[in-house]
Amino acid sequence: MNQFRGKGPKRVKDHIWKRVLEVSNHILNTRDTVRDTAKSFGVSKSTVHKDVTERLPKINPQLAAQVKNILEFNKAERHLRGGEATRKKFMAIH
Repeated sequence: MNQFRGKGPKRVKDHIWKRVLEVSNHILNTRDTVRDTAKSFGVSKSTVHKDVTERLPKINPQLAAQVKNILEFNKAERHLRGGEATRKKFMAIH
């Protein structure tokens, strides 16, 4: 049994533990952003962020490092996605 699934203050409930792994594997496989992942799982962006930055390193540090790399890449590119969205919006108006 995983040490973070036991009793006590560091206990992670089974459904949360399962969601953390599902969300993390989804990001790893699809390279989705936090926002897109939150929509896919029907949770908030804050929940996804907390799952992958706080809970995941305690459950699976190797997976956490891989997911962190993807999130950093997405963060570095977000200004490009935002600019593209603005361009499409402008083109639709005119």
